[in-house]
Amino acid sequence: MEEKEFTHLTPSGVHMVEVGNKPVIKRTALARGKINLQEATINLIEKGEIKKGNVLTTAQIAAIQAVKSTSQLIPLCHPIPIGGVEVEFKVNHGYIEVTVEVKSTGKTGVEMEAITGVSVGLLTIWDMVKSVEKDEKGQYPSTSISDIEVLKKEKIELNLD
Repeated sequence: MEEKEFTHLTPSGVHMVEVGNKPVIKRTALARGKINLQEATINLIEKGEIKKGNVLTTAQIAAIQAVKSTSQLIPLCHPIPIGGVEVEFKVNHGYIEVTVEVKSTGKTGVEMEAITGVSVGLLTIWDMVKSVEKDEKGQYPSTSISDIEVLKKEKIELNLD
């Protein structure tokens, strides 16, 4: 295996990698993850009966906010211009799947933004349903977040002539 250079390390510590000379490219990333919930909780979400409010709309807003805040959350991550964010949910038997697509035109990627959006969307669902997911001891035996992954990353070079 070829040894790779650690681009964020310097003799004096760390730095934010220079991307100023890179070309502007249209970038898209698609990420997904899931939260396992009790079937009764999923039924309450679908009926709109969670006391904290509309779970999926709130998680959608949280995911979009997280995408926009990624560079503030992850050290050395560049702020990028966000062109668009789509957040979708698929309610299944025993779990909800969150998919986030992020589009940008810039000099560095969008995959961290997409997986940050998925992560915060899932965390928001958990936060909104925790009162009905807890068992009698205050634990979460049925609740878990898993399978967070980047499904697709695309780069399309722009002809700026």
